[in-house]
Amino acid sequence: MIELELERDRRAASTLVEQLVNAFARAIEGHALRAGALLPSVRQLAQKHALSTYTVTEAYNRLVSMGLVVARRGSGYRVAPRAAAPNASPAHWQPPTLTATWLLSDVFADHSVPIKAGCGWMPGEWVNETGLHHALRATSRVPAARLGDYGHPYGFAPLRERIVAQLDRQGLPVEMSNVLLTQGATQALDLIVRTLLRPGDAVLVEDPGYCNLLQILKLAGLTVHGVPRTPAGLDIDALEQRAAAHQPKAIFVNTTLQNPTGATFTMANAFRLLQIAERQRMWVVEDDVSRELAPAGAPLFAAMEGLSRVLYVGGFSKTVTPSLRCGYVVAERDVLRELARAKMAVGLTSSETIERIVDKVLLEGRYARHVELVNERLKTAHALVEDQLDTLGLEIFHRPRAGLFIWAKLPVEAARAGEIATAALADGIWLAPGSYFRPDDAASAWFRFNAPYATDDALWRFIARVR
Repeated sequence: MIELELERDRRAASTLVEQLVNAFARAIEGHALRAGALLPSVRQLAQKHALSTYTVTEAYNRLVSMGLVVARRGSGYRVAPRAAAPNASPAHWQPPTLTATWLLSDVFADHSVPIKAGCGWMPGEWVNETGLHHALRATSRVPAARLGDYGHPYGFAPLRERIVAQLDRQGLPVEMSNVLLTQGATQALDLIVRTLLRPGDAVLVEDPGYCNLLQILKLAGLTVHGVPRTPAGLDIDALEQRAAAHQPKAIFVNTTLQNPTGATFTMANAFRLLQIAERQRMWVVEDDVSRELAPAGAPLFAAMEGLSRVLYVGGFSKTVTPSLRCGYVVAERDVLRELARAKMAVGLTSSETIERIVDKVLLEGRYARHVELVNERLKTAHALVEDQLDTLGLEIFHRPRAGLFIWAKLPVEAARAGEIATAALADGIWLAPGSYFRPDDAASAWFRFNAPYATDDALWRFIARVR
């Protein structure tokens, strides 16, 4: 077996997954590991080097996607036969086609892209593995009779109670009757659109803004108008003008660590937005899934206004794991009743089993310490990526040093952004061009970078070539 030397300093230029992949790739290409050789099991390798099993699994999956390793059910991971193993260099790798379909759905199942610099989730090796395993074991001991029905339409009561307590600490006093659990925050947004809006209604969104929300609004037949996003929040003059011109029924905003720019509303900007919303009688839909990754003190629209005009959306994909689809919406009681009715109509109840697991992670999984460590790692990753961007002369929209995202502009014509993203895929790099985050799909020279996934030297060599 090859010897692995891993850098465990959080300031290391590459992640543990990347270090494992590179070590095995060198051993295979240098014939230290022969074709057909059996690799250690995920658990063996994790135990030997004190790694997370998620880290090892992700590394093995990348080696499989590179054609260096094959995985067979029941026989583990083996070095691929030489005749069947393509050269791992990007020139011999067949990238997926960059289309809306791939970006919206296939990307979540496509493990063939080694460098996911444009993705929207945490690295798998950052998952709170100990807390999650404890929660899974605890949930497995729940009597089957308790899991034998659909569960409550509003969701698992203890988790809703925990959310109520969390919101109270953040200055938003609510009751359980104000909280509806959903299959992720994205479903919460969809239920709000289905319940409060009708085809043809005008709505306002941030430009750039959350790409999945834009697709939900288009599918619902709404008329979408963008308001320029600034590091402080929204361009208030543009908001005033669009609100007066289009009479929108709702405005959708990311309060903290916005996707894709990483910016957070200032208190003054939030106050002005609420004034305009009250004057125009429009709903404010506050998507706040990244609050636990943000520094303290960020405004909370729902706390500032109450729930008469604001609907608050949260979730756990950024701090527990995105594979446990668990989000929630907080709203005035009568509105929440209608949201629950829509939830039952289109998908019945959300999964009580998943909600029990999330509840156990929050209660017994050393959750607060896990979030603290994640925030430390994110700060380090941001510093590394910002250094690379500054070195290459790219413009940075905002420097949050928190959350997942950095929004940066390449010194190229906006029309070339799609061409650059396609070329990046050929090099095994997934970039997220700015057009994907704009309500009108307009070309943009801006790109979203996921800081933890953007530390690979190959990414920056590519950027240096095309800039």
